[in-house]
Amino acid sequence: MSWMAKLYETYEAGMRLDLPDSGQLMPISHTLQNAHIKITIDGEGNFRRAEVLEKTQIVLPATEKSAGRAGSGAAPHPLADKIQYVAKDYPEYGGKKKAFFNFYLKQLDEWCNSSDSHIKARTVKQYVEKGTVVKDLIDSKVLFVDEENALLLSWPKNSENEAPKIFKVLPKEKGVLDQGNALVCWSVEAQGDPISDTWKDHTLQTAWVEYELENSAQTGLCYVTGKEVPLAVNHPAKLRHTGDKAKLVSSNDMSGYTFRGRFTDTKKSIEKQGAQSVGISFDVTQKAHNALRWLISRQGFRNGDQAIIAWAVSGTDIPQPMEDIWNLMGEEIQEASVSPPQVESKIDHTNDLGQSFSVALGKYMAGYRAKLKTTDNIVIMGLDSATPGRMGITYYQEFFPDDYINRISKWHKEFAWYQRHKIEVDVGKAKPASKTVWPVCTPSPRAIWEAVYGSTVNDSLKKNTIERILPCIVEARPFPQDLVEKAIHRASNRSAYKSDEQWLWEKHLGIACALYRGFCKRHLKQSKEYIVGLEQENHSRDYLYGRLLAIAERVEDMSLYVSGEKRSTTAARLMQRFADRPASTWRNIELALQPYMQRLRNNRAGFLHNIQTLLDEVMGKFTAGDFVNDKPLSGEFLLAYHTQRFELRNKQQSNENSELQTKGTE
Repeated sequence: MSWMAKLYETYEAGMRLDLPDSGQLMPISHTLQNAHIKITIDGEGNFRRAEVLEKTQIVLPATEKSAGRAGSGAAPHPLADKIQYVAKDYPEYGGKKKAFFNFYLKQLDEWCNSSDSHIKARTVKQYVEKGTVVKDLIDSKVLFVDEENALLLSWPKNSENEAPKIFKVLPKEKGVLDQGNALVCWSVEAQGDPISDTWKDHTLQTAWVEYELENSAQTGLCYVTGKEVPLAVNHPAKLRHTGDKAKLVSSNDMSGYTFRGRFTDTKKSIEKQGAQSVGISFDVTQKAHNALRWLISRQGFRNGDQAIIAWAVSGTDIPQPMEDIWNLMGEEIQEASVSPPQVESKIDHTNDLGQSFSVALGKYMAGYRAKLKTTDNIVIMGLDSATPGRMGITYYQEFFPDDYINRISKWHKEFAWYQRHKIEVDVGKAKPASKTVWPVCTPSPRAIWEAVYGSTVNDSLKKNTIERILPCIVEARPFPQDLVEKAIHRASNRSAYKSDEQWLWEKHLGIACALYRGFCKRHLKQSKEYIVGLEQENHSRDYLYGRLLAIAERVEDMSLYVSGEKRSTTAARLMQRFADRPASTWRNIELALQPYMQRLRNNRAGFLHNIQTLLDEVMGKFTAGDFVNDKPLSGEFLLAYHTQRFELRNKQQSNENSELQTKGTE
């Protein structure tokens, strides 16, 4: 139960944080629900008005059973609940659902007659006892009935009027909408009370918590606190969203196919002696689940039903493992890429912008180190549900701050490469624009699965990929080789991308290079490190072939630009074939370049001279026998291709800018 103990500690620490009302932890014995109707009554329990609420979540008092109820059952919330619970006259208007008003009123009456009663609860009880809730809502044009005075299940399609709000906010069950499903919350307008909405009144919340704690029946040993206290029978749901019915802890199923092992519990034996399995106190499970719910909504990574959260038990902010580093420190990354900082190491940052990124990343992480104490606990937890009612912990690790931050930093340093991003420029002007930049940073996990499998990948494959990437980030494990090879294959198959998807291919190319660089760095037997930049002295066959492909593409690109043509180059079309059979494919590419070189000889003689010199230089670096070797290329050729392509384009832009500046001074 380590995870529950840590969440319990997090709740206690979170309650001491200075947070805005919208960001505070939910009190125990409460649950989060979508409210649909607000009924306002006066201090004497008389109806005043009602309105439909749109996208309004409220924190409402709940019992242990009602907080974990699945579907409709005789487990009403003590104050705010659905029409079928709070309206005595619901059956009179043809309600399709089973009515539970008597259970609701009995529970509310017991609270109102206790020493922990609250004036607003007594006022609500005074109103609902009149039995006119549905009637008042119909009169207020909030609920609607047909000619037989029965609540409508849908708005008539042939009606000239637009469907009322209630039909827009209510969820459908199996394609049917039932107005009895509307959740009613209360507002009590009493003289001298500035807070009329019951769900915002902290004194009412406190009154219910105290009542619930005093009336917990079952006591036993709590395995988290080690004390004899009231134990929980039902554990909360609604962890990922208000409609989430999956539970992390559930042990109250006495039939069916639940695996019970040696436990022989029955409902009667549990009531008398408690459960034979591990006991958790009501207070602990409520606080732990509330903390988990708070963390998921506040900083969780969501991928369908999958959720991953990382947090410091003390409540201090920490870098999130699944967060895109570009979103966190985009400006710092741009500055490091464009104008690398001068440091005492005297490294040539123009050739290895990875060093510049590393310096910027180190400064960013230092801010987190300063806030965290060496004894702080950092927890990473992954959740997923295979069925609508059961949730499991798919990943769990605890770290000390230094270990955690070192591993996050290690991931971002070792898997950094040029990544394609768009930024907005001229913000605030009449016609804002955007431009493409190539900062050095790490691709996000979401971007990685798209580069590996494409954007149409199914949810199951996404979850599996995230589960495999997470240990690489937080435990510094080697990156899965099959994912790297898939990313390289997709980036090499450039012709598979449509003409309007070349930006996507460029993005996936940067990601494939980042994965290959990090994979080689962490390889257990043949570790190799590449700089983020062009390696002029790298004489590897694969690396040199990658440079040749980029040079050939640049020659044809320039020739097509001169003649005003727009089409893909030979190098682009044959890229996949080149990766499989470089020596034989290079001959075809080289022969196809001849007419383009002839065109450039007449129009761009200077450019042609420089590019031919570079081509001869790269060809001369091949070791004897390597050039004619036709075996497939490794992902190393993409690193060389990308950086050589990048450098050639940057040189052209630099030359064009220099020419413009020269003309401007004449």
